[in-house]
Amino acid sequence: MNISKSINMQERARKRIPGMTQLLSKRPDMFAPGVWPGYYSKAKGVEVWDLDGNRYLEMSISGIGANILGYADDDVDDAVHEAINTGSSSSLNCPEEVELADLLCEIHPWAEKVRLSRTGGEAMVIAVRIARAYTGKDKVAFCGYHGWHDWYLSANLGTENALGEHLLPGLSPCGVPKGLTGTALPFRYNDIEELKNIISKNKSELAAIIMEPIRGAQPKPGFLEEVRSIATETGAVFILDEISAGFRMNTGGAHMLYGIEPDIAVFSKALGNGYPIAAIIGKGDIMESAQNSFISSTMWTERIGPTAALATIKKHRSVDAGKHLMQIGKQIQKGWEMLAEKNGLKLNVGGIPPASHFSFKYENSQAMKTLFVQLMLEKGFLASTLFYAMYAHKDSHVKQYLQAVDEVFAKIFTLNQKGEIEKQLKGLPASEGFKRLT
Repeated sequence: MNISKSINMQERARKRIPGMTQLLSKRPDMFAPGVWPGYYSKAKGVEVWDLDGNRYLEMSISGIGANILGYADDDVDDAVHEAINTGSSSSLNCPEEVELADLLCEIHPWAEKVRLSRTGGEAMVIAVRIARAYTGKDKVAFCGYHGWHDWYLSANLGTENALGEHLLPGLSPCGVPKGLTGTALPFRYNDIEELKNIISKNKSELAAIIMEPIRGAQPKPGFLEEVRSIATETGAVFILDEISAGFRMNTGGAHMLYGIEPDIAVFSKALGNGYPIAAIIGKGDIMESAQNSFISSTMWTERIGPTAALATIKKHRSVDAGKHLMQIGKQIQKGWEMLAEKNGLKLNVGGIPPASHFSFKYENSQAMKTLFVQLMLEKGFLASTLFYAMYAHKDSHVKQYLQAVDEVFAKIFTLNQKGEIEKQLKGLPASEGFKRLT
């Protein structure tokens, strides 16, 4: 397979862009350095074409979870084209932002007010700022991954790797003000005792308790309810980060499935099917504290983001996309497990079905992952150890994919038995965690 144009573009990027890409999760070295195409010329439905014209079936990160309906969805794009044709911005505000706020509060009846932004990381900053403004306190307790901003990375100030168990090991707080040391306090998912320990030492200083409702594991019985209760008792604002989980299992936040009402919930990724949009929704008195601070941006007022979100949510709800995403994801997880057993491989499979992942349970797991990516590319699939379901994925795509996985798993098992995994790699093994790209 010729990917010379793609590789040349990667070399150009190395010279001009620190880190090579704007998003760590899209760096080619996170997949298979030297063979992962890295750049695309066209994407439609579940198909992607690279710069050399090679066509792939998307069975990997699906725009890192942003393209919930599928690439270039006609219904969303038609709405966006209309927004462009009638002016994407002006000196006046677009009515779509009010319509989106109404719709989000209709879906989540506990919420009364909404602020919009354009990315998940900045939306979390807004949520934390509002919580601190509302409570007049500085510290936050959190679990899970919540972006790249100072409030979050400050957890790694003065420690070896406080964030290592939350998603990515090795995240450096270089550039984060040292004065933020001790303001972000981590606890692990399903470990209520860790949270209680934080509360016992910081109760009078805690502005918020922040977490994802679900990510890699199901909540233990009573865990979410107890976190909600602790937040209420301490006066901390309970913030649910729905950036990854939202709109994957249902139309709205995953917290709805568990009967939990936060004080604030944050959405992005899937909200606009790939168009930049994020929303911070919450209880009226808490959200109104935004007025006591300064939270404002020109690009939060453009029209395309809210327009895309309205079209995405309406289609998502009308086709019951969450049900389809769950069904596709369950097929993938079951397929991985069945084919690993068939071919004698040891895997860990996890994640909510629409955002699934697996890992090889071997010392050379990164080399095995890299070879999996390489061999699947040769068969015409963008595939990794992550899979984000899109509404455009159909049973036929899953069938094609799992047939290829079966063949690749068999080959990996044989090569691993012979100690020849590394010999088969056309490039270096994939990176693990946060590592500098030089």
